Amino acid sequence: MKRDRRVFLKSLGAAGGLMLGQSRLAWSVASSGQIADIAHDPLRPEYHLLPPHNWMNDPNGPIWWKGQYHLFYQLNPHAAVWGDMHWGHAISPDMVHWKHQPIALAPTPGGADSEGCFSGSAVVFEGKPTFIYTGVQNAPPAETTLHDGNDKLRETQMLATAEDDDLLHWNKLEPPIIATPPPDMYVTGFRDPCPWQEGNEWYLGIGSGERGIGGCVLLYRSHDLHHWEYLHKLVQGKPNGKVAINPCDSGEMWECPDFFAVNGRHSLLYSTEDKVFWTTGEYDTRHHRYIPMRTGVLDHGAYYAPKSFLAPDGRRVLWGWIRETRPEAQFAAAGWSGAMALPRVLTVNREGQLEMNPAVEVEKLRGVEETSILKVGAPLKQILTTLRRELHISLGDAQPKIYVRLLTNGKTVWELVIDTPASLVTCANITFAMPPQIKPDDAIRIFIDGSVIEVFIASRDALTSRVYDVSPDSTELQVEFVKGQILKLRQWPLQAISPDRLTT
Repeated sequence: MKRDRRVFLKSLGAAGGLMLGQSRLAWSVASSGQIADIAHDPLRPEYHLLPPHNWMNDPNGPIWWKGQYHLFYQLNPHAAVWGDMHWGHAISPDMVHWKHQPIALAPTPGGADSEGCFSGSAVVFEGKPTFIYTGVQNAPPAETTLHDGNDKLRETQMLATAEDDDLLHWNKLEPPIIATPPPDMYVTGFRDPCPWQEGNEWYLGIGSGERGIGGCVLLYRSHDLHHWEYLHKLVQGKPNGKVAINPCDSGEMWECPDFFAVNGRHSLLYSTEDKVFWTTGEYDTRHHRYIPMRTGVLDHGAYYAPKSFLAPDGRRVLWGWIRETRPEAQFAAAGWSGAMALPRVLTVNREGQLEMNPAVEVEKLRGVEETSILKVGAPLKQILTTLRRELHISLGDAQPKIYVRLLTNGKTVWELVIDTPASLVTCANITFAMPPQIKPDDAIRIFIDGSVIEVFIASRDALTSRVYDVSPDSTELQVEFVKGQILKLRQWPLQAISPDRLTT
């Protein structure tokens, strides 16, 4: 089931009002029975980051500060459905092992973020970590900016500054730093600010769009992060021709823009049409316009709204939200929803192709390696005693056709087909072209974690799946191939990052 990050807005009524009226300063308290159910839920990931319970979506404001990685994220602390957006907070020494912190941002009653603290970014300004984020509040029709068929919220850009080095306390600047979109635009949305610095000046991209024209990124400039001047559109997209109430479905709204330089190239990521698109291109630093030269889909599956940051060693690291694909009633009853994808390190090759690989830190979780040499007609068949595993399949010179399956009680519940002769990848109803110019040392990497499967193909394509018909000791892994003589398969069991699936 498709679950848009804004769909919940349409259901804000009596039930939503009760939720919004609860305390916004702390997590709701789960019962001991709920905690036990969550801790023993085999579908819940064990080495991906997710909250102790309830709803998670977009990563926000990732930053390295005073020896710790800090990752913030969209959180509903009161229920496992979208609504009442806060910023959750977790810290890590290595981007793998996490400790949950108190909620960082909560809506201010009567303020410009009274109906939610939406997505944003973190920068260090004058020696202090600073959030720039989107606040939403109810507004009359003439002042609304979020035009998805519900049309009741005004989006403004807000600022908050850390009051301590642990980033536990934040001081919000009460008036918005950008209160309205450009006056000559009737926008489809106005959210998810993405800042960067050039010399002594700061620039800010904001996700937006216009009906009939397409999604875009609006560009602003400031000297002090408090006062912003609108310049123009950093880049303009086109609609896809579909007629849709929600402009994100028609390409007339771009969410979660992320603009950065890597390997001497510039890249823009944005989310629309239920997908994340990557582009690489040329950025004119004099006129401050971006021209995409190459583009593609960042992840072909249940992955959305990513946000990147610079690690202390200069790597560009990307975080993304792994969505649920089961019905809302099921994840609401489970008491948890969503997870953070593994950290991905981004690079751009000499052809301008964006490449990505799991951060090397993930390899800390590996147990003893298991190596298999497969032959045609002799597939690997292996019962999974845990749902925590990494697979590494070398494509080699043979250009094989590879099948990777999960079967539960003899029934196929997930299948990945890598058809190198036809240059196609297929998984359920998703089909896309193989990366061009496959090399002998290219590989397929597969990470299984409960109901989450992340696949990386030759460092250039990714596919995130949710599989809910799996269970330890009942699910079998099968790997087979046709063409060629042998296929090398490497496997590692992966450690859980907490003893009880609560990642605390």
